[in-house]
Amino acid sequence: MDMLWSGWGDPAKAAPLPDSVIGLLRDLLGVTPLESGPAGLGDIAVPETALTDAARQALTGCLGDPVHVRTDAETRIRHTRGKSTPDLLRIRAGEVDDIPAAVVLPGSHDEVLAVLRICVEHGLAAVPFGGGTSVVGGLAPEGKRGFVALDLRRLDSMLTLDEVSRTATFQPGLRAPHAEALLNEQGFTLGHFPQSYEWASIGGFAAARSSGQASAGYGRFDEMVLGLTVATPEGTLDLGRAPRSAAGPDLRQLVLGSEGALGVITSVTVRIRPLPQTRIYEGWRFPSFEAGAAALRKLAQDGPRPTVLRLSDETETFVGLAQPDRIGSADAPQPAGCMAVAGYEGTPEDTADRRARAREVLLACGGEFAGEEPGERWAHGRYNAPYLRDALLDAGAFAETLETAAFWSALPALYDAVRQALTTTLTDTGTPPLVMCHISHVYENGASLYFTVVSAQGEDPVAHWAPAKRAANDAILAAGGTISHHHGVGTDHRDWFTQEIGPVGVRVLQAVKAELDPAGILNPGVLIPVR
Repeated sequence: MDMLWSGWGDPAKAAPLPDSVIGLLRDLLGVTPLESGPAGLGDIAVPETALTDAARQALTGCLGDPVHVRTDAETRIRHTRGKSTPDLLRIRAGEVDDIPAAVVLPGSHDEVLAVLRICVEHGLAAVPFGGGTSVVGGLAPEGKRGFVALDLRRLDSMLTLDEVSRTATFQPGLRAPHAEALLNEQGFTLGHFPQSYEWASIGGFAAARSSGQASAGYGRFDEMVLGLTVATPEGTLDLGRAPRSAAGPDLRQLVLGSEGALGVITSVTVRIRPLPQTRIYEGWRFPSFEAGAAALRKLAQDGPRPTVLRLSDETETFVGLAQPDRIGSADAPQPAGCMAVAGYEGTPEDTADRRARAREVLLACGGEFAGEEPGERWAHGRYNAPYLRDALLDAGAFAETLETAAFWSALPALYDAVRQALTTTLTDTGTPPLVMCHISHVYENGASLYFTVVSAQGEDPVAHWAPAKRAANDAILAAGGTISHHHGVGTDHRDWFTQEIGPVGVRVLQAVKAELDPAGILNPGVLIPVR
């Protein structure tokens, strides 16, 4: 099944907001109904493909079947940009100025190499496309040249499973639920469950340095990766002979997070874990975000560390976004304080032991046990937030997210700075936005902050958001945060990423790109500036 072209996920799961929520949006944020709905798929004026006959013939000859080189309007629309709120607002308005010239579907590593050579020969850019879930402009290359979307869905197999070493090798187009199902059949799990889980691909996880909601227990995706095969216009990179190595700098780390700008990932070897026998999620209430963050830091630094550990601030807790499937329901709680969710996965013995020891820590830090119900509700609705975002857009509200990370000592100032930047820039209509935040990934030395913003759309919602996004990005760097913890760089964060790594760092990446991609065809403008 393809994802909804003008929104998120499965259209059958989309649901309108309750009248009570629409009333609150009107009263609190000044949200007004839209004058018209989004454009229909068949109503969008799609420009003629820029693919020449010669390029089409070369690609068809390479892939062996015309069905693997697609230039029809619907396929091209479905591969236009990603799923950020500005992306969706533009596609709903029928804007497709950056539509791909063609969508190609290679079926092997060698075919990916051949496609890249053809793109060089015919002056086409190439953008790898997995699940299409980018929210940072990672699928919208810059430059005037035409480009092809390399849809990797045909590369969708588990190639090997090594039960002795506890590793598995996947092709990049395999969607996360399918990969997890294949592992579960053999008694294993990857343990990677980001909010995009239902639609994202294994290759996309690696290319964007994804982090899952159970990262406290299983780690980030880049920590799971042991090996990579990468196709570049200059040839193949085979990386990863052992779990760790002292044989020079680790080139795997250069590819992880490169977002298709340095090559196309064609296989990923990851470490796997035994399928947990027990999963328990529970809720804890804290009097303030500061108190809850201190408790999370205590567990992250001194243990025991739960598998899932997250904390919503006062606003997010009040609104109910900690349990997205409860928003608008008659029994939606609106208590004071902050809600934390702790989850434990593993053997019954290990789970019970960690849970008991963590309970002592949380109680000592001022936490109040709220029972299993808040945790179980979070687990049940953990993938629902993007659907809620779409429903808010349909109702005339603007909703978007952004995230960052910093060391524990810098986190309070970072939290305040981003909230202030968003509130100041989005209050131009006289009504302050709703700014919510949670901590969802913790480390011994720091944590991430994930912000959700809701406001009225205004006459031009994309233009309305742009200065707020810039202000938030500026605030993140000024307060000592990283421009992205797990969403990636794309084109949206590129100018701030270059500030973060500095001019020498930029030249290093440009030099690597010049060596692997001398014609500059790989996702131009994404990650690093076009030379």
